[in-house]
Amino acid sequence: MKRSSQFFLTGVAALALTGTARAQEQEPLDDSGAIIVTARKMSERLQDVPATVTALTQDMLETAGVVRAEDFIRLTPGVSLVQTAEVGDTQVSIRGINGAKDTENSYALIVDGIVMTNPAALNREYANLRQIEVLKGPQSALYGRNASAGAFIITTNKPGDELGFEAKASGGEHNSYFASATLNLPIVPGSLAASLHADYRTTDGFFRNRYLNARVVDDYEGYNFDGRLVWTGGGTEIDAKIHVGHVSAGPASFNAAFALPAFADFLDNPLFFEDVNDHKKYEFVANVDPSNIQDSFDASIKLTHEFDTVLLNAWVLYSNIRNEWLADGTSGGFGFFFQEPSCRASTAALYDAGFVLPGPQALGPTPETSIFGPTTPTTCDGYQYQVRNQKDLSFEIRLGSSGNNAFDWVAGLYFLDINREVGVAQGIDTGGPIIRSLYNAPSSSSPTEALSWDKYDSKVYAVFGQASYDLTPELEFSAALRYDREKRKVHNLVPTDARTRYIVFDGGPFIGGAPLNPGLNPAINPAGVLPDQKRTFEQLQPKISVTWDASRELTLFGSWGVGFRSGGFNSQGSKATIDLFLNEPLGATINVQDSFKKETSSAFEAGFKANTLGGRLTADGSVYWTEIKNMQFFEFFVGAFGLLRQVTNIDKARAAGVELNANYKVSQAFSLYAGANLMDTKVVKNTTRVGTEGVPIPYAPKYTLNAGGDLVLPVTSDIDFRARLDWQMTGPTWFHVVHGLSPTLNGVPSDMGKTRRDAYHTTNLRAGFEMENWGITLFAQNLFNKKYLREVIPAPEFGGAFIFQGAHRLVGVEGKVRF
Repeated sequence: MKRSSQFFLTGVAALALTGTARAQEQEPLDDSGAIIVTARKMSERLQDVPATVTALTQDMLETAGVVRAEDFIRLTPGVSLVQTAEVGDTQVSIRGINGAKDTENSYALIVDGIVMTNPAALNREYANLRQIEVLKGPQSALYGRNASAGAFIITTNKPGDELGFEAKASGGEHNSYFASATLNLPIVPGSLAASLHADYRTTDGFFRNRYLNARVVDDYEGYNFDGRLVWTGGGTEIDAKIHVGHVSAGPASFNAAFALPAFADFLDNPLFFEDVNDHKKYEFVANVDPSNIQDSFDASIKLTHEFDTVLLNAWVLYSNIRNEWLADGTSGGFGFFFQEPSCRASTAALYDAGFVLPGPQALGPTPETSIFGPTTPTTCDGYQYQVRNQKDLSFEIRLGSSGNNAFDWVAGLYFLDINREVGVAQGIDTGGPIIRSLYNAPSSSSPTEALSWDKYDSKVYAVFGQASYDLTPELEFSAALRYDREKRKVHNLVPTDARTRYIVFDGGPFIGGAPLNPGLNPAINPAGVLPDQKRTFEQLQPKISVTWDASRELTLFGSWGVGFRSGGFNSQGSKATIDLFLNEPLGATINVQDSFKKETSSAFEAGFKANTLGGRLTADGSVYWTEIKNMQFFEFFVGAFGLLRQVTNIDKARAAGVELNANYKVSQAFSLYAGANLMDTKVVKNTTRVGTEGVPIPYAPKYTLNAGGDLVLPVTSDIDFRARLDWQMTGPTWFHVVHGLSPTLNGVPSDMGKTRRDAYHTTNLRAGFEMENWGITLFAQNLFNKKYLREVIPAPEFGGAFIFQGAHRLVGVEGKVRF
């Protein structure tokens, strides 16, 4: 049996990568489980792909209600997602490798054949979906930069030769509404067509701010506009796309779970030492209305051309995503704003009004007689304002053989230019308007008190190639190699002459007069400037694989590959901040630097794929072992300096696991699926935090389980009843390497042993009636209203963790029309 080369492996998306102009003719998945690729009458079955792949067809995506990343990730074993702090802050863990905050992705995101490099690009609405493939394991050699953990290959429907219109609208609890519309416009039949799309989503969210008496905790409003123009002719295709999006949402709305056993014993209050899973009453009382605004724009053009024996693909992408958020401060308990008049006045007013803080906090007539946690209704917390903006320009060109021969190949070049601005500011809440700016002068209504603010420039160059050879009609060997070189620079933007009003570097009294960034402290930096820094990160990334078709029904495969994620820079002054505020006064040994190292991984995988009972039953399984060097890990540090976002390196870690998946078509009307990924992870060496060796990798669930089914019953000759149920279970998860005792700024140690998130499961149900031109569906997300933790953000030196509960049950109705 002659099989295609690996780079044609997954349907439409692979075609987009290799350059065929016939991708619109492709059928995603036939009844036997084969991926059908129309490229010179060449096809490759899904079971022939030498990797673990979760493939979701258009029908699956439609019936499961998939429109966002969290929707398709919950259908995928071995993959988990956390998104709580802000709309652009999405952390994905694939088989133990996590895309840490403030770093590059650990996966490739490929939309219609184009690599989206911005970490904020994943979390958006996906319209007109045709197929999604999730590949697990190192995929950098062909699927893009930093794809050390895997790849998401998303394919949408191209505009075609028939005039068409589709609209969808839904409404649910908590004022949750969604509407979208897509118009297909044939301009020149057979050669030129366009499509236009728009969508809008809004919800009040599940939670209310008790102090503000408003639903401003997890509210959301967003819209998107998309346009696409495709021209084909003479073996050539030009595909141009444009996207504009806007989001306004509630960020960083957490509760605190304290981890101070000494306080719990002395004050006889168990809430000072609370299991994060036992935090049942979520209360939000911040006086600052949290606001996250994201504006996104991207435009791309892709050229594909078929020569006689070679396929050409080239594309260019411009992307600009601006992300900012404003929220209440988190450090009121450290007391550096206690002498601010607004702090004293707001505390007294709330005390006189009888306002009760969430336990174990307590409100007294003055700040000194109160017990403050983070985000209180007083102005003693100050405020925090953060900016994360990125503009990037990238292009890629690749040539590949047609795939008709025993020997196939592909080779390409890639370039990326990134301009990124990152800032974290803490300011004084005077009770007046808060200005959305990283630096506000002392005379303003919201003076800046602590600031990290940097501009990053990166230039990325890569070359890559792959060759595959059929040793026999049943046995194929393939080898791929990619070389990345990233040149990075950082320029600090913090005003060097600005001084604090309260914060100092020696722990008090808080009389101010210090630079806004501890890296400018004259005691350690007499020059008074943070000089520009530059570093280069480079890596060879080989991958080899072998595939053996033992029979038409059974395929065995094995692979080994190297993953790479570039190093980079933290906010300049990070090391000085940690040393001055935590290491020296507490005797801690946190090894924080102003830069972090590149992450590399070596991954082995072996598995099988089976297709039997005439295609009614498909199954696959694999075992894998991954060793990770300098694993990038993100931490929040909280103290008198405000809030610091920091990326560190875990020297060595490993992840090993087994994955099993099965799909069974019981009858024409009923199908079932199940999947499981069981994983064992371990931090082997960690000089950043000595003594944390042996713990599991943060953000890596011990297991993920998925199961569900789809039922289609004819009601009349024109109307079908359709129901789909999807169940997911996520295993116990640690979010930090510190599981035991840690020194804190509270004078007593914290015990982080109760910060593991317990296993949880959710069930989604969709049921309704469908005709050719219309449909109506009732849906219930989290059908049984299971309470679970979406994320735990431990801060050992703070003495607790920031936690947020997952989405509650949401019931609604959805209608759609098409013609």
